Amino acid sequence: ARKRGKDEDKWGIIGLVHDLDYEQFPSEHCHKTEEILSAHDWPEEYVRAVISHGWGVCTDVEPISEMEKVLYAIDELTGLITAVALVRPSKSVMDLELKSVKKKWKDKRFAAGVNRPIIEKGAEMLGIELSELITDVIMGMREVSEGK
Repeated sequence: ARKRGKDEDKWGIIGLVHDLDYEQFPSEHCHKTEEILSAHDWPEEYVRAVISHGWGVCTDVEPISEMEKVLYAIDELTGLITAVALVRPSKSVMDLELKSVKKKWKDKRFAAGVNRPIIEKGAEMLGIELSELITDVIMGMREVSEGK
């Protein structure tokens, strides 16, 4: 959000609630969150962003807004980056570099549950190279880790 000059609080809230239903209702992922947020009169923009992050997997709602595209692109990527960080001696994103993520990216057995084509499609939708997306997410995760 910061890099794109957008509302960090709004984007942060969406980031916090986007998987609200996943643990308790995995077979209804995105749909149950839609139900919960709508029942509490959340703005349609927020609800749509949550639903669209599951496009092609559990919903048919395609990401259209910039916020939706970013969430779609980085949802799987944060999992991969976390997995890469955790196998390093430091177990931290603070010293994680793009080349380490790209190396693990190529090994389809590593973090096999991460849907790499979704990440690639997300980068394409945003009009940026995959390497730029990965770098941006690493930097964002560092900021959160530092508490900024």
